[in-house]
Amino acid sequence: MSINSLILKLFLSFISLSSREAESFKEQGNAYYIKKDYSEAFNYYTKAIDMCPKNASYYGNRAATLMMLSRHREALEDSQQAVRLDDTFMKGHLREGKCHLSLGNAMAASRCFHRVLELEPDNSQAQQEVANCSTNADSVLEYEKMAELGFEKHDFRMVVFCMDRALESASACHRFKVLKAECLAMLGRYPEAQSVASDILRMDATNGDALYVRGLCLYYEDCIDKAVQFFVQALRMAPDHEKARLACRNAKALKAKKEDGNKAFKDGNYDAAYELYSEALTIDPNNIKTNAKLFCNRGTVGSKLKKIDQAIEDCTKAVKLDETYIKAYLRRAQCYMDKEEYDEAVRDYEKVYQTEKTKEHKHLLKNAQLELKKSKRKDYYKVLGVDKNATEDEIKKAYRKRALMGNKTLNLVQKEEEKKFKEVGEAFTVLSDPKKKSRYDSGHDLEDDTGNVGDFDANNIFKAFFGGGGGQGYSFEANQSSGPGNFFFQFG
Repeated sequence: MSINSLILKLFLSFISLSSREAESFKEQGNAYYIKKDYSEAFNYYTKAIDMCPKNASYYGNRAATLMMLSRHREALEDSQQAVRLDDTFMKGHLREGKCHLSLGNAMAASRCFHRVLELEPDNSQAQQEVANCSTNADSVLEYEKMAELGFEKHDFRMVVFCMDRALESASACHRFKVLKAECLAMLGRYPEAQSVASDILRMDATNGDALYVRGLCLYYEDCIDKAVQFFVQALRMAPDHEKARLACRNAKALKAKKEDGNKAFKDGNYDAAYELYSEALTIDPNNIKTNAKLFCNRGTVGSKLKKIDQAIEDCTKAVKLDETYIKAYLRRAQCYMDKEEYDEAVRDYEKVYQTEKTKEHKHLLKNAQLELKKSKRKDYYKVLGVDKNATEDEIKKAYRKRALMGNKTLNLVQKEEEKKFKEVGEAFTVLSDPKKKSRYDSGHDLEDDTGNVGDFDANNIFKAFFGGGGGQGYSFEANQSSGPGNFFFQFG
């Protein structure tokens, strides 16, 4: 026997031995697969491939195992290798199609299923399996189209619905998961969006889309510095990621404008602060939490500039964006107090106190309720036309002026003037008495005191104040012939 013949014989013996050993590993892998011990099955199929790397069925078996381990991308590679080695390997095409479908590649999946039917048109089991998979592929394509249309229309709820349906068949599709997460973020459902993105990053730490969504959630939760870090990382992994680039730019611009506005406010430059907050509000209408704070900040500036109505409007916009924003309710309530619109102020303070039952909020609520109660009585300060901090002399001067004003129009509107005259006397009676004034200012009902506040004679008060015509040069008399409501002042 020649040396070449001997070498050939030894080679063939080695191949035969390797084939038998590879088959042994495959059989052991099959046994573990049946037991659902997919990790061990994977190990033995890998040993079989190492011994015989040109066997399509070994790759097909390992692909099936990887699918059970939810490692669909690796399973796809094995399936594709299997059909490269043997294009007539029906199970290889079927598994490749299933992997494509799980990864969201419905068109590629359909091509694989079509190839299966070409190879075995009479295989009823294969036909049934392909029919089911093809139906799922068609559904995925339909939901994908609906989601694209929904995203264009900013109908993010529709997109989430479509992606949930599509993921029932394409469970390993990162693209669908990222789109769902992005839309959840746009809907303000940040914990859900973060969870989806984190799941992707656990499997693929370099996924730029998932990094972008993580940053987007932080950005919309007003954690701008952390958000920028994720956007930068996303751009490092995917330099052409336009959404990450735009979000990063907006985040930096928003932070800068807000900080400039805060500085101007602290420096007392309220006009500049108002403009800076207004400019910041134009940067990104979708950033709800940050914009809520900007509206509230601008409302605070507005109140400083005495633009109370504008301040109320800004605070209202803030709470519409974020119903839990206590600071905006407090600011609006104070504006209502400044406008003496106590009903509205009480409603806001009640909302605040229901949310945060602190001593400070309780005090603010009680104070607003007291002012509301006081506002429903006669305002003696307004009757006399004086400020609530008026001195005793100012109250007396105001009474003198008001008491004498009625004489000019007495003959035209006698009844009304008499009523006003009595109110002036009543106001003077209360505000000129320190004890009554204190109780009135504290919101007490003076009618509860001994001696009803309304039980007085305005004529007597007038005479006592002006001296009854003795030394003051005028007197007060009632015109009995014209009825009890007719009176006049007579100057000497």
